[in-house]
Amino acid sequence: MARAILYDYFRSSASYRVRIALNLKGIEYRQRPVNLAKGAQKDESYRALNPQGLVPMLEIDGQRLTQSLSIIVYLDQQYRDPPLMPADPADGAHVRSLALTVACDIHPLNNLRVLKYLRGPLGVSEEAKDEWYRHWVAEGLAALEEMARPKAGAFLFGDSPTIADVCLVPQLYNARRFSVPLTDYPTLRRADETASAHAAFAAAHPDRQEH
Repeated sequence: MARAILYDYFRSSASYRVRIALNLKGIEYRQRPVNLAKGAQKDESYRALNPQGLVPMLEIDGQRLTQSLSIIVYLDQQYRDPPLMPADPADGAHVRSLALTVACDIHPLNNLRVLKYLRGPLGVSEEAKDEWYRHWVAEGLAALEEMARPKAGAFLFGDSPTIADVCLVPQLYNARRFSVPLTDYPTLRRADETASAHAAFAAAHPDRQEH
């Protein structure tokens, strides 16, 4: 089994996703924390490895991989067991749409660099910044709830974890940090509860990471 190095930040949603996927696949990895709050991602030494200056970055199999969903797809293709995508093409498209709703529609509007820009150059108040966060999370989660409900089981799709759950759990962790009400999303909460009890998800939790 591969030995990997994961450059991450304990509260980064994208890093959290990759930790979950690595744990689900049973891949051993060492962590190299990149402190986003202190701007370590902008250091020349890190940008020489990852020109985007973002986390996560995974070194594995002689490859240097960036972008969380790209990393997770690589892991799923290279290490087949357990699969994180359904074999049926239509079900696969459904699961990808759930994952992308989080990774492309909700998360980018609310990640740390966007929130810092709102507070810094744009001069937005702390209260307005938090309202921005809650608005976009609530809008995205409402859509995700409706999308997931028809094919959800114990997890977001059926009764086994998929890439959709890998994206959901970090998003709900951050939603709770910003006091986003989750009462209206029973399907999402059920999947989150099931996944969070799984050892691979629990071990990836931010509270259990170096920082």
